[in-house]
Amino acid sequence: MKYLEYTPFDRINAFLDHLNLGERTLKGCIEAYSCKHTGSDKRLSLSLENEILDYLGNSPDADSPAEYLSSRSSRKMLIYLILTLYHMYPDYDFSAVKAHQFFTEETWDGFKQIFDSYMSDASKEWKEANEDGSLLETLYKALDEVINLSECEVYSYDPNSDADPFIEKGALWSYNFFFYNRKLKRVVCFHFSSLSNLVSDGFAFDGSYYEEDGEIFDDMDM
Repeated sequence: MKYLEYTPFDRINAFLDHLNLGERTLKGCIEAYSCKHTGSDKRLSLSLENEILDYLGNSPDADSPAEYLSSRSSRKMLIYLILTLYHMYPDYDFSAVKAHQFFTEETWDGFKQIFDSYMSDASKEWKEANEDGSLLETLYKALDEVINLSECEVYSYDPNSDADPFIEKGALWSYNFFFYNRKLKRVVCFHFSSLSNLVSDGFAFDGSYYEEDGEIFDDMDM
């Protein structure tokens, strides 16, 4: 996997680097990678493949999630996504089998619904500072230019806290989406989160944002 530099992402990354909203800070980062193996990718890819095959060999239930991994193309896609995680977080050890349980296939509409709900304050800040379209429209155009959204598969990555390298101190919520284009052999990862400034300032955190965001999430038609 090779990190790809794309100018369309620079503006979004700069805006979402540390967007201070008073009691909380919104952070976001969007990165693109080619699926061409580089350096230790081949060795790591083989190791992940063997881990998956061992898991399949020991799975007694043909109707379990393991059935999905019996497809060579599905395993290849999963390995690309995990390799992307490894390049973003080289000091973190990702298990292929565990990661498979945390990836969920999504749609653009599903992503849009989450983005609109959780990044509404960021969108307002963007609109005040920019006159050439909303934050979501700018994100869509950038993604489409880099990875051609009409040909993409969209996945969310939602691990538990023990398997989440994205979690930072004071995290209120965190979302990770992957856009994968088989034809272009390219992956784009977009991570966005909210951090409590009260925690970083030494104040107690009572989890009220979790409750508020949970209510928003419960109202969604996912």
